Amino acid sequence: MKAAIWTNYGPPEVLQIQEVSKPAPKANEVLIKIRATTVETGDCELRRYQLHNYLYLPIRLYFGFFRPRVVKVLGQQLSGEIEAVGTTVSKFKIGDAVIAGTEMKMGATAEYICLPENNTIAIKPENISFEEAAAVTIGGINALHFLRKADIQPGQKVLIYGATGAIGTFALQLAKHLGAEVTAVCSSGKIGLVESLGADHTIDYTCQSLTKSGQQFDTIFDTIGKSPYGESLSTLKPGGIYLLANPTLRQQLRSLWTRLTSNKRVTCQLAQENAEDLNYLIQLIEQVKLKVIVDRCYPMEQIVEAHHYVEQGHKNGNVVISIERY
Repeated sequence: MKAAIWTNYGPPEVLQIQEVSKPAPKANEVLIKIRATTVETGDCELRRYQLHNYLYLPIRLYFGFFRPRVVKVLGQQLSGEIEAVGTTVSKFKIGDAVIAGTEMKMGATAEYICLPENNTIAIKPENISFEEAAAVTIGGINALHFLRKADIQPGQKVLIYGATGAIGTFALQLAKHLGAEVTAVCSSGKIGLVESLGADHTIDYTCQSLTKSGQQFDTIFDTIGKSPYGESLSTLKPGGIYLLANPTLRQQLRSLWTRLTSNKRVTCQLAQENAEDLNYLIQLIEQVKLKVIVDRCYPMEQIVEAHHYVEQGHKNGNVVISIERY
């Protein structure tokens, strides 16, 4: 089978399409013929090895200190069809169209992958394409995880910082689904997108500050780790919560002090992929209450170009890789 092999840390050009052995499922695994996957900001950070300081050593020890050692294929989420099942598999059958997350195993930028049936795997809804389905797991589960931490009630005011990203587009829609009044922070060129997803108000971060908006929020959700920490706290209501999905080391350290000196809450706890949350998101998609935003779709042979595009930092929603048969 073909796969995008990751041989060294560095720029997108370190990725190479190569022929590798097709995996065979163990007793508890399913073999998935991959139809689509995505390129996430996290894939790019890992590929070039430019991670937040607090992640540097543990991630490097796991993946390989000088070059990728354990994982040779990037890609954290996918959609596809089950081609074979192990002898003890009971949840899925050959021919099922599925959505899946690979967790730390990675490996989705390839034609096939084997995953345990108890991984984050669910049946794909019929009303979206494989390209859209490939982009549900990471953004959707992370958005749902953090918003549940906020326990959002109808009528509360929620600000989404980075509202046009993979997590942000889901977070905006989920917050509206929960009955919140949502303010989306984005650039002026993306205001139309966030309004189409239900944003009640917008702030153009290129020319407006949070404090000058005059608003106070029950929840501030920074999906990308770029919100101004001090300004964000000053616009947060007493007892409000500041959600950090991709915190920098500085934000993490400041959050400790905030917890000790303020009645405002800060959480940086990462989401754990699970099939229950994925199935909840799928129900909303089937009910047309949740849209999956795909910015661009590249064939696998253009994986280098896809990584270059994601690294520019201006994508709307998700960048998808279509796994074509060679």
